[in-house]
Order: sequence, then C-alpha cells, then structure tokens
Amino acid sequence: MKILCVIDSLGSGGAQRQLVQLAIGFKEKGHDVSFLIYHNLCFFKYELDLHDINVKIIEDTNFLKRIFKMRKYIRNLGVDGVISFLESPSFICELSGFPSRKWRLIVGERSADPRIFKSIKRLFYRWIHIFSDVIIANSYANKKMIKKIVPFLLNKKTHVIYNLLDKNYWVPSKTYKPLKNGKIEVVVAASHIHYKNSIGLIKAVQRLSVLEKEKLRINWYGKIGDDNSFLEAKKLISLYNLDKVIKFHEPSTSMNSIYSQCDAVGLFSLFEGLPNTVCEGMITKKPVIASNVSDVPKLINIKEAIFNPNDINEIKDSLSWLIGLEKDNLLKIGKKNRSNALTLFNKDTIINSYLNHLKK
Repeated sequence: MKILCVIDSLGSGGAQRQLVQLAIGFKEKGHDVSFLIYHNLCFFKYELDLHDINVKIIEDTNFLKRIFKMRKYIRNLGVDGVISFLESPSFICELSGFPSRKWRLIVGERSADPRIFKSIKRLFYRWIHIFSDVIIANSYANKKMIKKIVPFLLNKKTHVIYNLLDKNYWVPSKTYKPLKNGKIEVVVAASHIHYKNSIGLIKAVQRLSVLEKEKLRINWYGKIGDDNSFLEAKKLISLYNLDKVIKFHEPSTSMNSIYSQCDAVGLFSLFEGLPNTVCEGMITKKPVIASNVSDVPKLINIKEAIFNPNDINEIKDSLSWLIGLEKDNLLKIGKKNRSNALTLFNKDTIINSYLNHLKK
C-alpha cells in the first residue's frame, strides 16, 4: 500500500513520535510510506531519513491557503491510505477527501483535554470526523470523550489502539544498579506547559521531609512551551532551594538510554491522552508514579503509585511511597511493568491493527 502520514510537524511531541514509529513499522512491512507536515520542525526527521521515508513540507502562514495546498497535494499523490494525528491535520485531511475520495482515511484522536467541551472550534473538529473512515483513539478515556461529543458515531467506526513500543529499542539496561549513591532518580519527560504540572510537583517535593529530599533526584526532560510555566517553575525551585533535587534538561532523542539508567518514571499532568512516558517507563522495567488521568489506572495496578494531580498532598504521598521502596521492590515492580507493557504496547500487533483498518 501507498500510505501518507499527516501531522503538523516532526517536533519532539508524543504524537509526532508515535506517528514516526508507525510509519517506520509500515515501511518495514514493505509499504510505500511518506510524510506531510506544515511546520518545519524536524526533531524526529533523522529517524525517517534512516528508513528512507520522504517528508514533504507545505508551509504557509495563511490557514486557508495551507488547506488548499495540502488538499491538492493529498489528492494528487495517489495514495491508498492516509493517517493523520492531531486536530488541525485531521481536519485538513477530512476536507481533502470532500466530496469524494479513493483512499481510506484514519484520524487519530489523542487528547483527553477537558477544555475541548468549552471550545466551539475543537468540538467542530470532532464533528467533522463523520468524513473519516476510522477514528482511532489511543485510550478508552479518549474514546469515551469522542462518543460524548459525537454520540451518533458508529461503534464500528471508533476504536482504541494503544501506543506502540518496540521492545528491541526500549531495552532495559544490563548495567543498571538501583539507588546509586543512596538516592532514587525519577525521570519526567514532558514539555513545560501548564497542564504538565511542574508547579504541582515542585510544591509536593517541598512538603517532603528533609531526609526524603536528600534521597530524591528528579530530572525533567522537555521543551519550553508557549506559556510562563517554565519560568514559574524555575523561580519556585529557587525559592524552595530545590536546585539539587529537581533539574530541567532539553528534550532528548535518547530517552531509552535515560529511562534505562533511572530508578523510576513520573507523570504529573492534569490531563493526558495516553501518556507516552508511562508506557515507556513500563517497558524499560521501571516503577511508575502517575496522575489518575486517562487510562493510567488500567496500566498501573498499584494504588500508592496513582494520585490526583490537583492534590499536592497526594503527589507528596506517592513520592514518599516511592522514596521508601527497597531495591528488591523497585526491581520487582519494574519487572511486572515490563511484562504488562510487552502485551499492551506490542509493536507488531498495533501496526497490523492500523494496516487492517486501512485495507477494509
């Protein structure tokens, strides 16, 4: 099949990472795959280049002109199937197939943002899904939201497929030793935007005992967003004298290596679709503490590891529980997480599921 993947950019986001991994999987199975983006951000482009996957960039600051240029490109490409992720790219792909098309269209729904219900534009984007063939949500929470917005969508048209993870890429380190120097290292992979809740995390860390703070190290990897949450977080860290406990780093293309050497992975978001960092922490054999959002309770079966992200004391309690774990328990929980992840996020199963939807 000739498959086109459409998204806003190849920036460092979770949706971009997932679509790139899907495209590589399609290519490995012998399909002709290409990308269409409209922002020249190329964090993941090197991975596509390694697999000889072409990327077409159509840049235009005028939204209407961009739609028409992309519509023309898609209709003239002669594809068998199109897969789009995120709101605007999916909207453009759905308009590109109007009034008729010869290709199958899958739109990916990846947001469980409650603000959708307060935005006419974002609600409209979901109603336009009637022009797609298949809607793939990456969590049951997301599917429930879509069905609430567009209740007449047929069940056979809306499906849940979790994010894929390649077990040969996300490999636990053989050299990892827990609690190096008597400290537990927690990795967070998230952008610096308000809903990722760095402020809540910092306030929770401040409420830990002096001894707990001495045992804890948090390394946060992510790009700086377009709000002031990064500056607020830096000021708060300085105010609370937590510079030795919490450190911020730029996004990395080697998160597999970073995860493999840490002791645990954390997610503190106020809302999420299916959080990549939880899935990646699981498959790299790490304990995970996470907000009670999306399908997290389905993925993590330890009540102490799940908290209300709006409750600072609950975040603090989960951190305390994690800090108190002995080496054997860290390893035991991590082993169980990887076993579950190998089933839930199996690469071949997920790629074949997408291909089957494209072939129908």
